[in-house]
Amino acid sequence: MPTELNVPAACAVVVNPAKVPDLDEFRQTVTETLAKAGWPVPVWYETTPEDPGRGQTAQALDEGAEVVFAAGGDGTVMACITALAGTDVALAILPAGTGNLLAANLGLSTDLAAGLGTAIEGGLRRLDVGRCEDACFAVMAGLGFDAKMLDSTSETTKKRIGWPAYVIGAVKHLRDRPTRVTITIDGGRPFRRRAKTVLIANVGRLQGGVRLLEAADPADGKLDVAVLSPRTLRQWAAMAWAVARRHEHVPALEVLRGSKVSVVTRRPEPRQLDGDLIDPGTRLDVEVLPKALWLCVPQPADHPDIATDADAVADRAKRLMKSGQ
Repeated sequence: MPTELNVPAACAVVVNPAKVPDLDEFRQTVTETLAKAGWPVPVWYETTPEDPGRGQTAQALDEGAEVVFAAGGDGTVMACITALAGTDVALAILPAGTGNLLAANLGLSTDLAAGLGTAIEGGLRRLDVGRCEDACFAVMAGLGFDAKMLDSTSETTKKRIGWPAYVIGAVKHLRDRPTRVTITIDGGRPFRRRAKTVLIANVGRLQGGVRLLEAADPADGKLDVAVLSPRTLRQWAAMAWAVARRHEHVPALEVLRGSKVSVVTRRPEPRQLDGDLIDPGTRLDVEVLPKALWLCVPQPADHPDIATDADAVADRAKRLMKSGQ
């Protein structure tokens, strides 16, 4: 696939109806905007609690979709990525919910018009994805504290106040004992740590705009491994301050890199992929799939700061909505 997307012969929308306040209005806006740009009428697939989007995306591929719009939170996007990884079908993100970490990391707007405009403009970028067990992710996998935080964060609170809800969930586990972990990177010699959490990241930005891993690049064929080991509230505070100030040295944080990472614990620990909890386990085995995903991004596709084009793309999409062109 080239770095620009022509008008596809077929497209699909995989939507989480629980994340869209007015699904009928949403469908009408998307369908009319694409039609005005000369795109075909999209085929719609709704996610379910049993299938958050992977099966629906696979069905869209079987039926000839050349672009799949993911309309939902991080879980919907991750499910679509799992089905799309390794194919030539592009993913376009229509953010909803309270997460959308991939969109935030790549400077993509959370506005519906911008999401549609990005696809219409036709910019494409290849991204790496991580694979863990039978799922793929684009943001990060985690074991320990971060998964506990997610588990303790109320969906109701997230809907009401947004990302600060995660702070409430985090506070509950700041004093938890660290976990003994054994980490192996690229088949090298295993090493041991006492860590609060281990993150295996494709990008560097966390909830609330916190950039934990400045050097993380989602297209370099590597994963960044962050081992967080604060033992006291004072160390938590020092680490948070250093991250917020973007200091070169962050206390209680060790960063490594590799293409294949294994984390082993003595007892089952909470685990997460792209903000969605998976079953607790004693292992977190992740490998990178280099440039496995085509993602719709604002033009130009190789711009070093994608976010600079987002406003222009949104303006064009809004004009399409209002005009009959």
